[in-house]
Amino acid sequence: MRAFRKEPLGLLERLTAYGDVVRIDVPGSAAFLLNHPDLVHEVLVADHRSFHKGPTIQAAKLLLGESLLTSEDETHRRQRRLIQPMFHHERIASYAASMVRFAERAADRWRDGEEVDLQAEMAALTLAVVGDTLFGTDVDERRSATVRRALTDTLGMFDRVYSPLFRLLVRLPSPTMRRYRRVESDLNRVIAEMIAERREAGATGDDLLSLLLRAREDGAGMSDEQVRDEALTLFLAGHETTAIALTWTWWLLSWNPEAEARLHAELDATLSGRAPSIEDLPNLPYTQAVVSESIRLRPPAWAIGRTAVADHRANDVLIGAGSIVVVSPWLLHHDPRWWPEPEVFRPERWFTDATERPRYAFIPFGGGPRVCIGEPFARLEATMLLASIARRWRFASGSDRVPEIQAAITLRPRGGLPMVAVRR
Repeated sequence: MRAFRKEPLGLLERLTAYGDVVRIDVPGSAAFLLNHPDLVHEVLVADHRSFHKGPTIQAAKLLLGESLLTSEDETHRRQRRLIQPMFHHERIASYAASMVRFAERAADRWRDGEEVDLQAEMAALTLAVVGDTLFGTDVDERRSATVRRALTDTLGMFDRVYSPLFRLLVRLPSPTMRRYRRVESDLNRVIAEMIAERREAGATGDDLLSLLLRAREDGAGMSDEQVRDEALTLFLAGHETTAIALTWTWWLLSWNPEAEARLHAELDATLSGRAPSIEDLPNLPYTQAVVSESIRLRPPAWAIGRTAVADHRANDVLIGAGSIVVVSPWLLHHDPRWWPEPEVFRPERWFTDATERPRYAFIPFGGGPRVCIGEPFARLEATMLLASIARRWRFASGSDRVPEIQAAITLRPRGGLPMVAVRR
């Protein structure tokens, strides 16, 4: 447990030496690491009813309540049916112009030779996009700072989730929990303000918050508490993972000048100096491959946990009810069995060897009925923001140091990512 809290990625990598099904005894239960695409498919798809979300997401109910991310069984199916129409292809495509507008606004602020913290910049940018496209509201600096601070503090708390004393710790008036309660209060206030603004405007818009307030099934709509839970989940998850993906993308490009040059050549040929639009996507295959290769090497969601609610067999190993199952996109995405030269950033691999890979060797958004509902939104956003910014800017690493990875709920660079903006 100490090793998992100190260096989770290193521990997982060492465990793979024992095979594709590895049992680890942890306080209170058994845990199993599954590291083969076929075994992952069985857990996430074929036998998904035998599993609920794992300890980390269960702990997230403290903050997120009964949301699409944390709920189970019929509650989850009902919420998914209500929310799914908000993520239809046509609706998501309509967000592209807004994504580009905010990217252009961010790109206008930077100065040639200026050092910027790209993690902070990408977080502010994706937060603005989510606020506008999904909530129809301006995420001003006060709200943005509140959300970013809350995320950092919350992620810092979740390294305690696997402690056998976690349920006791969250009840104690410790400095950590007092800070967490302030975070929770701040976030609730931001979301309550947004809900009040939408109600005052009649909740007639096409933004997600208005649709949540209007959503009904069998004559019953969502309570304000349910709307709060879903809105907060989509607000946090809808910007953090994309921000992290883009942050690592800029760093990977700076360390791979040939890939960066090919990206710039595609953008220059397709856009001819103008901002991108949704119609340009078919002509930006390499840009999209850069995004895929980035989230392969640095998957924002690096581990997926499940708790068995029924017995399950993996390679004839019995996983009893109550056991924890861990599936790691980090491990799958770096496995040389599926990825030639797995540590190399090579976007062109997405044009050549895709048919030779098992489907569940690449799971940045999970899979099965619980696959991330925002995957199409996140992919479009990452591509449009990357195209908008990279046509005007590149970023140079200020040192030869590889950023330390902070594997909390997401895969952040510890301490941010300072880089130098270089005007193209």
